[in-house]
Amino acid sequence: MPCIAAAQAPPAWLGTWTLNVEKSSYNPGPPPYRRGAFVVEPVNGGVRIVSRLVRVRGGVVHTEWTGRFDGKDYPVQGIDEVLSYAYVPLDERTYELVIKADGRVIGKSRATLSADGRTLTTVTAARDPRGNELTTTTVYEKR
Repeated sequence: MPCIAAAQAPPAWLGTWTLNVEKSSYNPGPPPYRRGAFVVEPVNGGVRIVSRLVRVRGGVVHTEWTGRFDGKDYPVQGIDEVLSYAYVPLDERTYELVIKADGRVIGKSRATLSADGRTLTTVTAARDPRGNELTTTTVYEKR
């Protein structure tokens, strides 16, 4: 497979991804969501990721991120705090995501696409607003 430009996601990353809560793990638990999905689509030489998660009590979290997978910070829309994501390509199936709130790193994720392109697993280490450590492994399946 030829090397891809850092700014764009490989075609296998594009599409709709559905959260599999049963295969995911949350520490501390229980899972904060009962279902969710996100869409990755190409836009202006980069990508847009639109996410919709439904919390266990029914509240909906809707976020949008438009940027490039080039390691630079791009803002997340839909959250009250100033949040940004920077995607750093590690190889053609793996990206590191640096999560910042108000310019300060609050977490890092490693997103890995399975060899068959049907499963996306994200392992995240972060801190909540009180400074407590959070670790999650979320499993998404392509529709």
